[in-house]
Amino acid sequence: MRANATGRKPFQPLNTFPDLLRQATQQISDLYFQLPVAGQEDPIYRERVYCYELYHQLRTLWPLDSGYFLCGEIDKAGHPLIRGRGLDNTKPDLLVHIPGEGENAVALEVKPINALAAGVEKDLKTLTAYRRVGLYRSAVFLVYGSSECDYERIGRIAVECAANDGGRDIALELIELWWHQAPATPAGARPWLSDE
Repeated sequence: MRANATGRKPFQPLNTFPDLLRQATQQISDLYFQLPVAGQEDPIYRERVYCYELYHQLRTLWPLDSGYFLCGEIDKAGHPLIRGRGLDNTKPDLLVHIPGEGENAVALEVKPINALAAGVEKDLKTLTAYRRVGLYRSAVFLVYGSSECDYERIGRIAVECAANDGGRDIALELIELWWHQAPATPAGARPWLSDE
């Protein structure tokens, strides 16, 4: 692995990123977890708002001597390593990589617990494809929201999508599931639900 501008070897993202993700999610306040809406009593989940705040919190924690970069929603249309692999129109929510070098560590997709099945399926297919074609060494599917039953619904959707797919486009074993249950608390890795 190449040395960065300080002459030191960069941090190991697959070892460091989970700790950074836990710390960053703990810093997300209720305002970014669920957005208040004028004229509406209850706040709502807004994936973009959450993702931008997660990006901000991760960037404030990012090691200054890291050779890796955190980037949000990079449009992969026409990318020479992706072209023709069915991933041209993908834009993972967050990427940890060394731009221009093909040194790609983590692809991350985020969904609120009230996400529709189609959105969950799309993200799982994207993450699986990025792992299968060797573009990223790790994939994280981060679910946020406080309802245990809604979290389990997302897990059931994922398992059902994978079962219906027969392993063609969705391989849950290639994807880490994380749950951020409440503002000001850390997210954590969780096992995928059993399909039984």
